[in-house]
Amino acid sequence: MAQPERQVHGRRQLYGSPWVKLWLDDVEVPGAGRGEHHVVRMPRATTTAVVTDEDGRFLLIHRHRFITGRWGWEVPAGWADPGEEPAAAIAREVEEETGWRPGKVEPMTEYDAMPGLGDARFRSYHVTGCTRVGEPQDVAEAARVEWLPQAEVVGLLLGGGVPDGPSHAALSFSLGPWRLTRGGR
Repeated sequence: MAQPERQVHGRRQLYGSPWVKLWLDDVEVPGAGRGEHHVVRMPRATTTAVVTDEDGRFLLIHRHRFITGRWGWEVPAGWADPGEEPAAAIAREVEEETGWRPGKVEPMTEYDAMPGLGDARFRSYHVTGCTRVGEPQDVAEAARVEWLPQAEVVGLLLGGGVPDGPSHAALSFSLGPWRLTRGGR
């Protein structure tokens, strides 16, 4: 049975930049009635990468996020440039943020990060076969870049050491469903 969908009666942009757009939609939601709803629109494809090596370690970035005021571990991430394929974008981002050039980039999963508030759709990739090419190109991206063993990554996930939602989702998926479908590797 088909579910009723919301109807959009109107939309107006409240703010816009190359990074984010904020809209106010006049919507009618089945069962909730008609009203205004703020919508955050992201203008570019968003990508993340779980980078692992042959020893089962994970390449993570330690950084501070000024919005939340927190330090934490994250996976490499970024936006695709206009016309750039998301897989190529994440390969570029991994190299820029970590100094490691990807060998193999495989699609892992996709998800809507905040479907009740915005249209940010994340594409997560599994990256292997990296080669060290130098220091990270953007030192503002990370205070540290380290290869961490799986047990430490699990501990970070359980203990709040990965506060970034997209990083948490990508790592959790890679340690659960992704690993199980690949024979526990």
